[in-house]
Amino acid sequence: MVALFAVAAAEDDARGVLELTVVQRVAPGKETRLPFRIHLQGPDGKAVRAPGLPFFQDHFVADGAVRLELAPGSYRYSVEKGPEWSRATGQLEIASGKTARRDVELKEIFPMAANGWWAGDVHVHRPIEEAPLLLAAEDIYVAPIITVWNRQNPWAAKPLPEPLLARTASGAFYHALACEDERQGGALLFFNLTKPLSLAGDGPELPSPVQHIAEALEQTGAWIDIEKPFWWDVPAWLATGKVRSIGLANNHMCRAQMYEDEAWGRPRDAGRLPAPRGNGFYSQEIYYHVLNCGFRIPPSAGSASGVLPNPVGYNRVYVHLDGPLTYEGWWQGLAAGRCFVTNGPLLDVRANGRFPGSVLALEEPLAEGIALDVSVHSADELERVEVVQDGAVVESLTGSQLDRDDRGRIRVLPIATSRSGWFLVRAIARVPETFRFASTAPFYVEVAGKPARIRRESVQFFLQWIDERIHRLEASKELKTDAERAAVIEPHRRARMKFEGLLERAE
Repeated sequence: MVALFAVAAAEDDARGVLELTVVQRVAPGKETRLPFRIHLQGPDGKAVRAPGLPFFQDHFVADGAVRLELAPGSYRYSVEKGPEWSRATGQLEIASGKTARRDVELKEIFPMAANGWWAGDVHVHRPIEEAPLLLAAEDIYVAPIITVWNRQNPWAAKPLPEPLLARTASGAFYHALACEDERQGGALLFFNLTKPLSLAGDGPELPSPVQHIAEALEQTGAWIDIEKPFWWDVPAWLATGKVRSIGLANNHMCRAQMYEDEAWGRPRDAGRLPAPRGNGFYSQEIYYHVLNCGFRIPPSAGSASGVLPNPVGYNRVYVHLDGPLTYEGWWQGLAAGRCFVTNGPLLDVRANGRFPGSVLALEEPLAEGIALDVSVHSADELERVEVVQDGAVVESLTGSQLDRDDRGRIRVLPIATSRSGWFLVRAIARVPETFRFASTAPFYVEVAGKPARIRRESVQFFLQWIDERIHRLEASKELKTDAERAAVIEPHRRARMKFEGLLERAE
């Protein structure tokens, strides 16, 4: 049964009714209803809400169908269900006293879960009670819900939910206790905790976020994620050796726009990396420097729905599992780097038959190279697909080179194996107003048992970064005493020693 929602504050005889149903046709004459998200804009240009259904910014979600009372006029809509489905856009007219019926069909672009790929969004700020419908509407299967965020802590006044981990009717998992420490040095996300971190008393700089890393690790199974690559404290966090993932598809990337600067992070060279997409390429470049320093950290993805103008799952990370989905198995797969991140294109990439995150151990260089099997599916037109090796683009496919067979496969040259290193595949969609892309986690190559060389320019990149951060802290007015200043700077001095050690081994 579909509830009737009165949306417009008009007289009864002035309203009309919209009955909207969203379906997938699974066979001739047979269809099934789909949970969906709709961006519905009224005659006044404002987003329409459906009372009782989860709404944020410019959209709401519903379970297959919705019936709305609306003021007369012209309405525009976009019905969506994440990157695995087509979109349906259009315009409809609501007349006084009349019912407008609209059946919307969505087509599946590629069945990710059926092929072992399970989507997660690790940066969600939406209410816990909305999670089941939000996740079903987007085909998201893992979502830690951030309920503790600096001074925000609902569990200070009421007991934690029992159990903390819940599973929905659609088979999705959500965890009710994720924490975000977001201050002058940037943001760290903490997952799979059993008790909240004490963040409410923190100042802008004091204590160092590294202290909360140590506190979190006292809890068995805690996972620490660097929320964005360009935050000022990233080198210090990397140097701890305790972070498990880094937000390559992050909430600076939004559905209809980019946040074009680095907020309070380390600014990029905007002349070399211009807006609107420069911040997205900057995040990628930093991640490649991380890998070139020898840190094998998988990418993660988060949308910050509930804070920034994204639906849940706009930025998502797919993890491949060989068997059924389990919560523990999904995190183990992410830890292994058996994943890709996306806010649009869908990738299915193998190297010599192996998934991302694999270490390809070779006794000697392969004359024929490493064979890549690359499949791409996308609701948006592709701009290019690239192979990145050791931080450099070694192949860029555009135009007719992006022609795909009926399985979505494109032709990609083998990877050269003259020495140890890493490589990944990324796809960029032709959406100029935002950075819509996908990237696999790295594949690692070890030739004759030798580790990948550490790149001197990447280590120096982070050493300069650390020196800039220390200089900023020495001049900070947030730190009132020498003792405070020393306590906050100390993790950065330790980080400098770590990177100096890397420089001694660099080439």
